[in-house]
Order: sequence, then C-alpha cells, then structure tokens
Amino acid sequence: MKLGFEESQTPFNSGSQQARVWTERWVGDWMFCPNCGAARLSQFPANSPLADFYCAACSDQFEVKSKNARTFGNSVADGAYFTKIDRLKSKTNPNLVLLGYSKESKEVRNVVVVPKHFFVPEIIQKRKPLADTARRAGWVGSNILLNLVPESGRIVVLRDGVPEPKEGVLARWQQTLFLRSTSMEARGWLIEVMKAVEAIRRPEFELNDVYAFERQLSALYPENNNVRPKIRQQLQVLRDNGYLEFMGKGRYRLKVTR
Repeated sequence: MKLGFEESQTPFNSGSQQARVWTERWVGDWMFCPNCGAARLSQFPANSPLADFYCAACSDQFEVKSKNARTFGNSVADGAYFTKIDRLKSKTNPNLVLLGYSKESKEVRNVVVVPKHFFVPEIIQKRKPLADTARRAGWVGSNILLNLVPESGRIVVLRDGVPEPKEGVLARWQQTLFLRSTSMEARGWLIEVMKAVEAIRRPEFELNDVYAFERQLSALYPENNNVRPKIRQQLQVLRDNGYLEFMGKGRYRLKVTR
C-alpha cells in the first residue's frame, strides 16, 4: 500500500481541490472493499449524489470524507439533510470512509470506515438553513455525529501510516453485519445497548452493569416504560448474533474485536 499522493494528477491550484483529487485517487488505487474483500473500489462520475465509490463485486457504496488531520473529531459535515435521512432506509445508503492525510508530507496517514448499518437518524444532525442572502438560500445541510457511533462501528484500515491486516478488517466488519437485517427502530436500540456495553470497559460484565445506563436509555426513548426488559431483549439479540457470549447467572462476555 503506497501512502503518498500522485501530485501530477491534479490540474487545480486550490489546496482543497488538490486534496480532494489526491485523496479520491488514493482511494481508487489502494482501498479494498471492507464488505466483501474485493481488491479495488470503482469511482462514480463526479458530483454523484451522496456516494463517491462503489464495489463492483458486492454493490456496496462508499462516501469519502478527507481532512488534513489525524482524526475527524466529534462530527463531519455532510450533504443535504432531508436527502440523507431519506437514503438511510435505502439499500444504496453509502458506507463512510474517513481519510486523514498530512498536507505537509502529502500522504495518507489514517483511514477509518463506518459501515452503513450504523447509520440511524440519531447520528444525523440537521444544520440551520442557509441565509436568504446565500447562493443556495434555504438549503439545509447535515452533520454526521461520529461521537454517537460505537467503537465497533469505526473500523480502522490504516493507523498512523500502518495498514491493519486485511483479514482483521474484514472480520471486524462481519461481526456487526447482522445490523443490516434489522429495522431502523430496532437498530437504534441495539446500537445504544452496544455503546453501553462498550462504556463498561471490561470484556466480562454483569446485567446490572448495563442496567446502570437505564436512565440514559429512558431519556433517549421516553415513550418506552419497560427499559430493563428492553435491555435484556437487546442483550439476547446481541448474544444470538455472536456479539456477546452469555456465561450464565446474568454474566456476559464481549466477543467482538475492538
């Protein structure tokens, strides 16, 4: 995997335009499909709505966000809010590729992929409409709230210039793929319980450890008056799908790789 950019490929003078072309070229040259393992991704025509790349083997789509920084922080700006919300329910909703590069060394340093099955309405923030004086007056954009995505939904491909083994990336992707077959409402609950389990910070934990998040979950789902039974239900779903192992007497073990 080559980390440096091909500088000769861009006709633009603007630094941001150059970076966009460089990073997209890098993805097309070196990024494999984390869903099926295909060696290369294909690029959509310029200005395609929401997605930048697709896998010719499995048809998964990918949106690329790049930044001259090691990390992206808590959020990343995205496209039109209502279009994004509508597409969450679509099979063509793209996975998100977060690419951190060094402008100084002109090379990619970090790549993280957020699988599309972690995208629920709660992580899409509605931005204020553009002012009446703006060229696109009234347009409503969105932010993707990365801090609301569990650790298991942020799959590292490249860390500080060192590629993660491809087999490990594919394995971590498969560990949460069961979320794709759940409804949007059910997925939201599962993701919140996954985040609670991760917040415990121990591979083995007890049911009461998850009950400690009851108030937080009640605030997120105020219409649900049976939060503890709902927690137990979600833990059972996570167990049935290999995310957790039930060890008996209210004890569980996290099976997925962080």
